[in-house]
Amino acid sequence: MYDRQTTGQLKARLFALINNYRGTIPLPDRTDLTEKDAMLITYGDQIRSENNSPLKTLGQFCEDHLKGLISSIHILPFFPWSSDDGFSVKDYREVDPELGTWEDVEHLGQSFRLMFDGVINHASVQGSWFQSFLQNLPPYNRYFLTVEGNPDLTNVIRPRALPLLTEFETTSGTRKVWTTFSSDQVDLDFQNPDVLLEILDILLGYTRRGAQFIRLDAIAYLWKEIGTSCLHLPQTHAFIQLLRVVLNETAPHVRIITETNVPHEDNISYFGNGKNEAQVVYNFALPPLVLHTLLTGDSTALSNWAHNLEYPTDQTTYFNFLASHDGIGLNPARGILTDAEIENLVQHTLDHGGLISYKNNPDGSKSPYEMNINYFDALSDPAGNEPLQLQVDRFMAAQAIMLMLRGVPGIYFHSLFGSRGWRAGVEQTGQNRTINRQKLELSSLESELSGHESLRALVFSHYHRLLTIRRQSPAFHPNGTQRLLDMGPEIFALSRTSPDGTETIRILQNVTPLEQHSDNIKLKAYETRFIFF
Repeated sequence: MYDRQTTGQLKARLFALINNYRGTIPLPDRTDLTEKDAMLITYGDQIRSENNSPLKTLGQFCEDHLKGLISSIHILPFFPWSSDDGFSVKDYREVDPELGTWEDVEHLGQSFRLMFDGVINHASVQGSWFQSFLQNLPPYNRYFLTVEGNPDLTNVIRPRALPLLTEFETTSGTRKVWTTFSSDQVDLDFQNPDVLLEILDILLGYTRRGAQFIRLDAIAYLWKEIGTSCLHLPQTHAFIQLLRVVLNETAPHVRIITETNVPHEDNISYFGNGKNEAQVVYNFALPPLVLHTLLTGDSTALSNWAHNLEYPTDQTTYFNFLASHDGIGLNPARGILTDAEIENLVQHTLDHGGLISYKNNPDGSKSPYEMNINYFDALSDPAGNEPLQLQVDRFMAAQAIMLMLRGVPGIYFHSLFGSRGWRAGVEQTGQNRTINRQKLELSSLESELSGHESLRALVFSHYHRLLTIRRQSPAFHPNGTQRLLDMGPEIFALSRTSPDGTETIRILQNVTPLEQHSDNIKLKAYETRFIFF
């Protein structure tokens, strides 16, 4: 990351930082990942009530409904923020008072393992760091990435169709600041070792507060070099390797999980050699591939891709998910699905009331980057007249595929409880991603869950059953083996075996709305079948 002289000056400060944390972060009762692990993805204010802060309300709801079913909770950024629903952080070391307190977060950590976000590519324009930058006050006058003159930036790969540079007036004149994601999210300059140490201190502080997983948001864009794509640069991987070393010295139970919404081969490069970078990598190709499978009734592409899903070592695993606070990324499917198949997904999303987000390409063109739609709506047209049970069965077929694959499942709150898209929210914010970010009232949610025939009750009951089956069988251990079975394109089939070889489960998933027959087995529409050996 740095030249020899800078590295020499940095070492003593880095060792002092490590020594400040070493021995101060308690080891939790359980540090392994097993078949009993599943993670809820949720905002801190996902559920609201009149009597408690949002974080307390979330904690009580999870205690009442998810204890013994979900092991971990990813609380999306709960820090003071200015935009992007939390991903434009104003203060990394504080809890947004609108959500609650550190005590609320730590209380949640007493019952569930916690994942915190490291939103370290960029910070908020409204935060004290950048306000000090505007006043040319050290050390923050060197915290943000600026560009002089008019260099050629055409090779830079952009995740958004927005300007790469934003001009700001400072006390030392107009400065062009790198803004990868928006004009309110200014990129930190990791070529300055002071920034590196500051961020390491923040992330170690999270582990002291109970984080057992550190999610590195948008990490692929961390290091910039003019003349390159500024994506997946060696220095970015070096940063993750350094963080892994620091955590090994201070909190060896804490796992790094990288969020890299990119083609599959680039995505899994963040495992490093299997021992030196992330222990967990998002399986970003899974959401579009499962959607394609259920919409076409053909599991061929999914099966071919899943056949090659391997870990570099037993220290690593995938984070399997279908939905999140973001949309369904298309880049991870490129090279797996054809251009025509991807275009079909885009058109299907629009037909079902969803939206499409675009990115800028180096040649000046734009291409679809993300489908913004609730996963339930992506599978069941909100304007259609299908029976509710058929819609639930189709949706849960998708969830079953995610739960049966090797890895740790991540379940977005709205998927767990059968939410529909929130188009009114998009009209309020003007942001496509708001369609899947609706906040819920506690009393209304619990009322719907108590009605056994409601959509929410049907989905949660089905999820409860699938998660219970998964938790009870060591064949679903993340380090168990996985073998794809050929039972025709209409059935996604695989065999899972426990790490010690004592239990095997064959899972058959009908991906069509028609009854299927194979090997003397009859599967109803969208039925999931578990066969134990």
